[in-house]
This record gives sequence, structure tokens and C-alpha cells, in this order.
Amino acid sequence: MATMCRAIMAKRQPKAAFSSGLLLLLGAVLLPAMMTVPGNAQVPGGSTASTATAGLASSSSKTQAPSQGQGPIVVPKDLSELRIAPGDLLNVSVYDAPEFTNSYRVDPAGDLTIPLCGKVNLLGLTLTEAAKRLEAALKNGQILVQPQVNVDVAQFAGQYVTVMGEVVTPGRVALIAPTTLGEILAEAGGVTPLAGARIKIRHGANDAVPEEDVPYSRSQNSRGAASILVRPGDSVIVPRAGIVYILGAVNKPGGYVMQEDGKLNVAQALALSGGTVLQANTGGLRVIRRNPDGTVLDFPLSYNAITKGTQTPLLLQAQDIVYVPMSKVKATFSTATGIISSAASAAIVSHP
Repeated sequence: MATMCRAIMAKRQPKAAFSSGLLLLLGAVLLPAMMTVPGNAQVPGGSTASTATAGLASSSSKTQAPSQGQGPIVVPKDLSELRIAPGDLLNVSVYDAPEFTNSYRVDPAGDLTIPLCGKVNLLGLTLTEAAKRLEAALKNGQILVQPQVNVDVAQFAGQYVTVMGEVVTPGRVALIAPTTLGEILAEAGGVTPLAGARIKIRHGANDAVPEEDVPYSRSQNSRGAASILVRPGDSVIVPRAGIVYILGAVNKPGGYVMQEDGKLNVAQALALSGGTVLQANTGGLRVIRRNPDGTVLDFPLSYNAITKGTQTPLLLQAQDIVYVPMSKVKATFSTATGIISSAASAAIVSHP
């Protein structure tokens, strides 16, 4: 009996192996097709696969996808920071009063026209503040006794921050709420190597409002950029760093951008210009400085003393001229006016 069972099992084993192999083959063919869900296929919960994927992508992103022809839209982390602006489309719902529940467009003056209530100005208000103002308007107009209003934004109007100067991609950044300066600079691609150590922010279109001057450092974390808020309608200007001119008996005379956060001394400036030539009178080094009032200062220095460490290298300012004479005779007859004239025609030398 046992021998008969073993014989029967031996006959069945090849069939089982064939069936297992067939299942593995079918699985290899069908599994990629099963994992590829059509864009309009239904997924649990009633939404389509494309909708679910889009929802996952939007939840993992800090900015909304830009519409065609616009830059990235910076969305605030806290929606309570949103401020109502002209052109916004608001959904207003009034509890137990369907005749007032509707979508309303904010006009250029920031007003919302409500039936029986007239115009209510909501410019610059948060959604919570707008709801309270509408409640007060309905109550003061003796339209409703105890109105309960809820306000949501159905559509944001096009609002921008203009970023100019030394950034990678200058232009307009779409913005719907106050955002930190650091995020705005990131949306513009960051600052270029030629950017200066300070950034200017012009709030709104009113030229009478003074510009805000913010210190900024590429090599260090700038607290100002992380704490200062930029609002829709503002302009961010990143000026180029100051330029110093290195003239005379140097290997690469010309104008040089003051990098390293705008700090540059005489020794560093001469290093940028490739150093002095063999015939240079390094003991007759001069720095010509023009003051805002038109006066000119002439600082005599000795490069030999600076290299020996017996003289502290002078810290340069923007538009300073470092002049290295070729000989003692030229050092004597070279006037500050002549040196300034030479600087006016000097080319700007790019850093290596």
C-alpha cells in the first residue's frame, strides 16, 4: 500500500511543479499591469488615481504648482496670515440666511458688496477679521439680529513681490501672504556671487515710505532674512557689492567686486590683482578715497611693512583706489586727481 502511494505521489510531482512554474510566469507578466492603474481608475474612497496622486504630491510640497506663465506661488504655513486683496473671490456663508450666502469678488478699492448691506471694506483683513466686520455690518444695518458669518477664499488674485538686482532669476514671485525674506530669495534662485552685504526692501508702491535695509551674509546664517516679512506688492532689491580699483604696477589692474561680505583690505585687494610686478615701488603704496562731500583722502602705505606684519593693512571702502607706483619718480608726480581719472576708465575684472 505504501509503495502504491509513493508511486502515485511520484506521478503527481511533475504536474505540481508545472503548475507552480505556470503561476510564477503569469505573475511576472501580470504584476506590472496590475501595478499600473489608469489615470481615471477608481481608488478606495471614490477619488481617481490621478486625484489621489495629485493630492499626495500637493501635500508634500511647500508651494502650489504655478499656473502657466506665472512663477511659483508661495503659500504660508499658517493660513491665518492671509490678507484680503483686490480681486480676491470670497465665499461668504451666513448661518440660517441663504440669501446672503454667495461668492463675492473684492473690488479695486477692497470693498465687498453685500445685498441690503452695501459696500463693506475688507482690504488687508484676515479671513477672521473679515467675518467679524461682515457680522457687524449686518447687525448695525438691522438686517440680522445675531449674524454668524464664515469667510473663505475661493480664488486669489495675482499678487507679486518683485525681486531685482543680484539674484539668479530676477523677476516677480507670486505671493498670497506675508513670507520671510529668506524664502523669497530662495524662490528667486538665491543671490549671485556679486551680491552685496545688504538687501533693500521697498514696502508697497508708496515712494514716501523709507526702504528697509537688511544685513545679509552668504557665508553665515542671516537672522534678518529669516525674521523679516515681505508682503505682496513689496520690492526686494539686492545691490551689487562695492567695487575697489587696483591700479599701477600690478599684474591685473582693474576694478574688483568686494566679496567676502563686503570686507576687503589692501593686502587682499593686491592678492586679487595677482600681486605687484618686479619694478613696483612697494614702499610708495597709496589708497585714494573719495568722500560723499567731494573731498579726497590720500593714505600713504608701505606694502613691505604690511607683508612683514609691522603695519596693519587698511580696510577698504567701496570706490577706493589702491595705487602701486612703478618707481619713486612716478610716485612723486602721480596726483590723486590723475589716479581718479585712470580709475574712471578701468575695466571690472571678474574673480577667478
